[in-house]
Amino acid sequence: MKVSVAMVTYNHEKFIAKALDSVLMQRTNFDYEIVIGEDCSTDNTRAILLDYQKKYPGKFRLLLHEKNLGMHRNGAQTLDACTGEYIAMLDGDDYWTSPEKLQKQVDFLDSHPACAVCYHDALIVYEDGSREPTSYRPGQKAFSTIEDLFLDNYIPTCAVMFRGGLFGKVPEWIGTLKMGDWLIHILNALHGNIGYLDETMAVYVVHPGGIWSTKNWQAHEEAMIAMFEALVAHLGPHYTRIIRRILRRRHFLVSARYENEGDLARARTHAAQALKEHLLIMSEPLRYGNRGDASSVSPIFRNVKPVRTGDLLKGMVRLSAIPFLKEYTPPLYRLLRAIGRRLNTGF
Repeated sequence: MKVSVAMVTYNHEKFIAKALDSVLMQRTNFDYEIVIGEDCSTDNTRAILLDYQKKYPGKFRLLLHEKNLGMHRNGAQTLDACTGEYIAMLDGDDYWTSPEKLQKQVDFLDSHPACAVCYHDALIVYEDGSREPTSYRPGQKAFSTIEDLFLDNYIPTCAVMFRGGLFGKVPEWIGTLKMGDWLIHILNALHGNIGYLDETMAVYVVHPGGIWSTKNWQAHEEAMIAMFEALVAHLGPHYTRIIRRILRRRHFLVSARYENEGDLARARTHAAQALKEHLLIMSEPLRYGNRGDASSVSPIFRNVKPVRTGDLLKGMVRLSAIPFLKEYTPPLYRLLRAIGRRLNTGF
């Protein structure tokens, strides 16, 4: 099998037919299979899938779970069931717009053996019409690497194709996190470059039932931090020095955002984590020496804005010591505040 189309779906009754039709319209000079993980929908999604399977015998492989697995376990089982040389992903509420999408991506990967992944742009469409459609990530560079992917998930799920079997089965630890597709892209990018086709050939639909698009910024940030912490544990020391800098910056910014919203408890937690990562980074010469491995000279070191020691310490004092003094020793608090203002320390 040249290509497996991996589709996960749950309660996509309104969208699933359009997604399936966009796959069936593909014009290719190779065979492809459609592997669908249906996660016990409570609407008519499963019935629609069974109707399509009867109408197109041999084209679909349906994984009809007996109980709800959740998005990531469903996605992992669906990917593991794919047998194609290449795998293209599509969620059941998105769809493709070009009948040449699969052919163009296969041709690209066939002719670029150094690439493990390729993708194209997608159009973001808001189902309720509240916003005008917009491009997902227009004008990306022709080739990128895993280090670019650490900085931003610029690959729409509905636009990616990658070589099958690069990392074996989906690791179980991914199922414990709330980030799935980004991690899959990273695991694939460990084995080659990422190619970009400068075309828009898919639509990402934002709707009230969307799992990621409906989450608030707190959920997004906490999920991304958990993902990078898992990567430190599972990618090994080669990338540890890079990822710690990303974690330090992200904890620092999240702490400031929580502080602005008045949630001092969470602000303190992230400030402490930022300081912890900072201390680990400062101790690198002791742990790694001055060896110039790939991670220590990576361009990503220039792309992740550093956080100064003074800013980290000021944040911890502001979030921990100052509230304590304000509550239990008001005179000392007022004195220190006056001194801080005079010295312009930010307290």
